[in-house]
Formats: sequence, C-alpha cells, structure tokens
Amino acid sequence: MKLHNFTIGLLLTGIAATAQAHTHLESSLPADKSKVKAPANVELHFSEAARVTAMSLQKGTEAAVVLKPLPAKAMQHVSVPVPALSAGDYIVNWRVVGDDGHVMSGKFGFTVDPSAPEAKPATEHAHMNHDDHAGEKKAGATTDAHKH
Repeated sequence: MKLHNFTIGLLLTGIAATAQAHTHLESSLPADKSKVKAPANVELHFSEAARVTAMSLQKGTEAAVVLKPLPAKAMQHVSVPVPALSAGDYIVNWRVVGDDGHVMSGKFGFTVDPSAPEAKPATEHAHMNHDDHAGEKKAGATTDAHKH
C-alpha cells in the first residue's frame, strides 16, 4: 500500500509541475549580449507556440520603435523585420500570450557593429527568469517574466 501511495504522489507531483510550465523564450537572433552586423529581422524562439502581442526595438536612449507586422497566429518561431540599424546598442522588448492564457514579457540586448560577424543562432538555450522564480536565470540568458 505504501508503494501505491508513493506512486500516486509522484504522479500528482508530475502533473502539478507540468501545469506550472509556461511559454518561455529559448533563444533569439541576434542572441542576447551579442555583437553582430545589422540584422534584417529579429527572431524569437519559444518553448511552445505563443501569440506575439507586442514587440519593440530601442537604440540607447532613443524612443522605442514598434516592430510590425507581428504574426496573427501563435507560433513557436517568430521572425519580424526591423528597420535599417546603425551601429550601437539595442534592446528588444517583447510580449506574448501562451496557449494557457499567461502573458509573458521579456527583453534582450545586442550591439550592431559593422565589423562584427553576421548574427547566428545561439547554441545555448536561454532559460526563463520569472518574477516568482528568482535565481533561476542562467548566464547569458534573456530576461522574461509572466503575469497571472
């Protein structure tokens, strides 16, 4: 009987952990903290399909530019065109709604340098940094958060 109760407990724990999983940004192109030639598009790669509801690009202290067109449907991999970029530091802010209805938002930065190589996909996956999961962020990861 103890083994049966233990097995049920493990099963319920697994279900609870799965229910708490939310969409998160796995990688971006350009990668966070990378130095690249000016890209024509910004790509976001999520853990599962999500609908992008907002995306902007900001250079230094200049006003943010709203990026569009955004995909009309939920997608796991999103590519959005960006205007011609001059040398400098940029921040991309994004917001998505996952299939579970949770709103996730985050940002990452990159530097445009004409002498740098072309942007290449990140080889290391970024990890989420939820407001209520402080300390889980891996080095070099993008920042994303969810709202209930």
